[in-house]
Amino acid sequence: MAKPAILTVDDDPAVSRSVARDLRRQYGEEYRIVRADSGQEALDTLKELKLRGEQVAVLLADYRMPGMNGLQFLEAAMDLFPRARRVLLTAYADTDAAIQAINIVDLDHYLLKPWHPPEEKLYPVIDAMLEAWKTAPDRPIPDVKIVGHRWSAPSFRVRDFLARNMVSYRWFTTDDAEGQRLLAAAGVTGTDVPLVITPEGKTLVAPSEAELAVHVGLTTTPAADFYDLVVVGGGPAGLGAAVYGASEGLRTVLLEERATGGQAGQSSRIENYLGFPDGVSGAQLTDRARRQAIKFGAELLTACRVTKLAVQGSARVLHFEDGTTVAAHSVILATGVSYRRLGAPGLADFHGRGVYYGSASTEAPSCTDQDVYIVGGANSAGQAAMFFSRYARRVHLIIRAPGLETSMSQYLIEQISAVPNIEVHPCTEVTAAHGDEHLERIELRPVDGGPSRTVDASWLFIFIGAEPRTDWLDGVVERDDRGFVLTGPDLLTGESRPQGWQLARDPYHLECSVPGVFAAGDVRADSVKRVASAVGEGAMAVSLVHRYLVEGQ
Repeated sequence: MAKPAILTVDDDPAVSRSVARDLRRQYGEEYRIVRADSGQEALDTLKELKLRGEQVAVLLADYRMPGMNGLQFLEAAMDLFPRARRVLLTAYADTDAAIQAINIVDLDHYLLKPWHPPEEKLYPVIDAMLEAWKTAPDRPIPDVKIVGHRWSAPSFRVRDFLARNMVSYRWFTTDDAEGQRLLAAAGVTGTDVPLVITPEGKTLVAPSEAELAVHVGLTTTPAADFYDLVVVGGGPAGLGAAVYGASEGLRTVLLEERATGGQAGQSSRIENYLGFPDGVSGAQLTDRARRQAIKFGAELLTACRVTKLAVQGSARVLHFEDGTTVAAHSVILATGVSYRRLGAPGLADFHGRGVYYGSASTEAPSCTDQDVYIVGGANSAGQAAMFFSRYARRVHLIIRAPGLETSMSQYLIEQISAVPNIEVHPCTEVTAAHGDEHLERIELRPVDGGPSRTVDASWLFIFIGAEPRTDWLDGVVERDDRGFVLTGPDLLTGESRPQGWQLARDPYHLECSVPGVFAAGDVRADSVKRVASAVGEGAMAVSLVHRYLVEGQ
């Protein structure tokens, strides 16, 4: 963390150097002394400090400066650092102006020039200013800062991307005083949001996820052109494959389009995973697995959208959205599944503005003492209901089935029944959504076709169905009619092997219709949709990769 700053501004270079010298001699060990030669230069410096999240303790400004005098500078500086103590340097003839400044800019003190000896006339004043500032200093904000509209879908996407990638940030709305100061410091209007400010003070206006990833320190490009193993997807299966692949000596790179963890990474608590009797959050499990993979030497890339798989001799080539490629001897497909969109009228209009797919845990504090509606009856929906029940006034779990028993683990059913502010609505569906700036109401209807009712709702979280992310494999890898990847025995029809299969052997158990390409986890047809099975398949796929590299080509 940088030292707090004491900034002095005077258009007379000799005076400016003199006051900076005296300040540095007395306060240089604890504070950074910053000098400017004009009001505008000083204001620009303050803007940079603001964007970097640094603190300013005291401002000393000469009254008589051309272009922007000391009063004008201090008044503008208040918008950026309202708690910084303000001192005006004046000549004897300007004392009336200094007295007026007490009312105009809430001046803390004025000093007559010259201030020598500083031990008598300067330091006691600055000591008092620093002591007052320390009682209520500006809070340092070294994290990424985001400024946006409360009900802005792009702002939500930025916050969700950073949260899921374990990048700490601070969120300010355009209505917050601090948010307005940051917009002013960056020279951005309230319409040009979200504004993202990195810890180094770099400003990004409505950045793409790829641009954002680069500027917050995430790795987005591979270090090499060729690997032993490329893992596509960073959920439990992909992370498991990366850990086992790298630990067994394979040059391994994992490609993730958005954030490692997949759907499991969004889970508030997983309680039936082996080795965690007290449960573990998806974020914690993901973070541990990610660190473990990196420890063994795997590369983990974020914001890498793969658009094509091609076979070039013994190489398997993956094409990225930006036109670049990476190749490997083998590939493990672990792209998981995404939540199916609910097609009720109006829902698409409020995506990111009250309607969310997945838990969107970043929104939980905003749900305090409000009603939350959750659609879905599987474990992910149940875990979300338990999580939001800690914040919401009431959680409404909307399911089409008569009960939870057919789709949810028994331990979750028991937990839900014991929480008084969770209410299950069986045989019910959401049929419409309404609102202006954000979601305000939803329509609920019995699945048997009875009359619908409208309820006030600002928060709707949807956990229904599962759709594989495999369109980019079209024409290369065989899939079933729902898009899930076929592997091993499922590729065999009687005595026939997959079309184009040229090896003398049958496909290995997790191998796809392209030799050297494997599938693990939820993306694989007929897989068990559980975290433990996904991790196991990722490890098993690596063992088959070894076998392929040694004897199967």
